[in-house]
Amino acid sequence: MSAGYPLQGLTVVDLGQIYNGPYCTFLMAMAGATIIKIEAKGGENLRRRSVVGGAALPFAMLNSNKRFATLDLKKPRGRELLEQMVRRADVLVENFAPGAMERLGVGYEALKAINPRLVYGSGSGYGLSGPNKNYPAMDLTVQAMAGIMNVTGYPDRPPVKAGPALCDFFGGVHLYGAIVTALYEREKTGVGRRVEVSMQEAVYASLASNLGLHFSAGNGVPPRTGNRHGGLAESPYNVYPTADGYLAIICVNETHWHSLLKAMEREDLAADPRYADLKSRVEHMDEIDELVGAFTSRHDKQALFDLLMRHRVPCAPVRDLDEVINDRHMHARRALEWVEHPMYGRVCLPNSPLRFDGVEPMQIQPSGELGRDNRAVYGDWLGLAEDEMARLVNDGVI
Repeated sequence: MSAGYPLQGLTVVDLGQIYNGPYCTFLMAMAGATIIKIEAKGGENLRRRSVVGGAALPFAMLNSNKRFATLDLKKPRGRELLEQMVRRADVLVENFAPGAMERLGVGYEALKAINPRLVYGSGSGYGLSGPNKNYPAMDLTVQAMAGIMNVTGYPDRPPVKAGPALCDFFGGVHLYGAIVTALYEREKTGVGRRVEVSMQEAVYASLASNLGLHFSAGNGVPPRTGNRHGGLAESPYNVYPTADGYLAIICVNETHWHSLLKAMEREDLAADPRYADLKSRVEHMDEIDELVGAFTSRHDKQALFDLLMRHRVPCAPVRDLDEVINDRHMHARRALEWVEHPMYGRVCLPNSPLRFDGVEPMQIQPSGELGRDNRAVYGDWLGLAEDEMARLVNDGVI
């Protein structure tokens, strides 16, 4: 038998919005699941941002390979239709504020009674329990609350948010993992369950280096480390200037350090007791950075990268977004693909980072207009007649 996509045959009702929930269901879609994206009138919040220049791209990135339906869950008939979907579905995903689904009358307990096999995935900022559960949670606010912001930037400057939306996407990836874990359990028990992921909890482990510095400093508040190692436990470890840009260099063992010295034509430093081992180099971190920076600044970025690659020194040029979008390696692996989008024109869209042996990355089917698949969802899937479909439109349910 030829291999298929691992989530083929699963049907997911996707109530996700912005980044967190939609990225979770995007990963499921690209693993073969059928995703029915449910949006309210006007579309989910990320779609609404498309009126701002360039803001349409994130919606296109996170909503490939989904079906698009509209539904007003504040109307009784809308809730009835969601319940009909849940009877046929395997998974429901939502990342509303805690309690929002319950207030609509379609929380986990109500839906579990309709379909005990349902796996209900809930993403939130701080979790469904605990004293902070009702705090407003956006990526920015969670970065601040989680400590990400306080460890980002330079010691003599104010805290800075991480450039990417780390908390949203870490939360979405963990939610995918929780849902698939629950599906595995359901194969054995026949019963689903609710799973939840807090964005704050999802990013905590990424602070490992910074937490190490915190505890080694007697629980003091460590300084921001700029581009140096978050735990100040590696040297060289920094972003160094070149004649036309910047290059990131890290040496995590003695082989790397000696290879860098060879590339620098400074093998005499191998015998210098100040740089004899990692502990010594960390103690002389400023000197190391001055030495390496003086060397890198004499070279063009690409030529220096080529030189250090020949010596197997871990490094990478600091690239701008246009260079990343056009990365030949990413395109060769179909991790990125240029797509003619029916709404946004020619755009570069990501495929899933998850690869499954025996099948090629799934073909990207671009996201579509609000309610594009209403007829397929309500007519073909739920079996509603044409006159009922017309009533739903007239009543504003869809």
